[in-house]
Amino acid sequence: MDGTTQRRIERVTMAHGGGGRAMRDLIDSVFTSVFQPPGNEDQARLMHSALQEPGARLAFTTDSFVVTPIEFPGGDIGKIAVCGTVNDLAVGGARPLWLSAAFIIEEGCDIALLRRIAASMQAEAQAAGVRIVTGDTKVVERGKGDGVFVTTSGVGVIPAGRDLGAARIAAGDVAIVNGFLGDHGAAILAARGDLALETALHSDCAALGHLMETVLTAAPGVKAARDATRGGLASALNEMAAEAGVAVELDETALPLRDEVRGMCEILGLDPLYLANEGTLVLFSPPDQAEAALAAMRSRPEGANAAIIGRALPAPAGRVTLRSPFGGARIVDMLVGEQLPRIC
Repeated sequence: MDGTTQRRIERVTMAHGGGGRAMRDLIDSVFTSVFQPPGNEDQARLMHSALQEPGARLAFTTDSFVVTPIEFPGGDIGKIAVCGTVNDLAVGGARPLWLSAAFIIEEGCDIALLRRIAASMQAEAQAAGVRIVTGDTKVVERGKGDGVFVTTSGVGVIPAGRDLGAARIAAGDVAIVNGFLGDHGAAILAARGDLALETALHSDCAALGHLMETVLTAAPGVKAARDATRGGLASALNEMAAEAGVAVELDETALPLRDEVRGMCEILGLDPLYLANEGTLVLFSPPDQAEAALAAMRSRPEGANAAIIGRALPAPAGRVTLRSPFGGARIVDMLVGEQLPRIC
């Protein structure tokens, strides 16, 4: 297939998954020309000075991404894939370094869309300070996929002496979020167009590795962090409270919510605490370092709207409650199902 013929092909065909020339042309022109991985072997061979530090540990994570629509205000499936994997490493205290990216592409998918996804991933990876070093592509028959699915895995290094984990949270620790809640879920819901909602909302999709490093430098006593993705802040806090054996009490008046998100939730009967986020994390800091952690967050653009939202209590273990401005409280339980499917 010469270059002229390749340029005329605008959509993926089953030939692009057959392992031959068409597949190689697709990979080279859409993915490797953008990601520029180190070498053309079946694995990435990696070296980094951080691996030589005594006491350093590797962190490894993997995730798959399915979102409808594939492109939305504030991002696309490629940006989510990079940010989501970077954030899974960062909230554990790791410095993200390398990613892999695997694509399951439906026959008929627009190649121009794939190019936009690849460009978006590369731009986000560069901003986050990571490299996409290896990957894979598969093509499935028309009707057997949903345009494109992306699976990313990430490797990072946890410096010696850094040990974040939900089990370390203790009564008295302060809960802090880095920004507005529910923007991603609300933006996706509006972008689907099913409810004829008009809004200027954008997804909060962002990589938080640099933010976490800034916070941990300013407040090295931070106990644990979790990104509030599917299931939102409520699910993240329930998981952390259960692992730590503490209760968590939230202050409703302190929760950072956009008026548009609050209004959408009131109209549709949704709870913003369960809406997905793609650039929001919650962490627990000892009280004497909470203000330092908050200031460090606010020094970064992705933490400009950070807020202290609650604290850990000794009992009842595993329970999350929301304190209203009128003095009452309600239990914020783990989400049983999913408020919005195919969200990330």
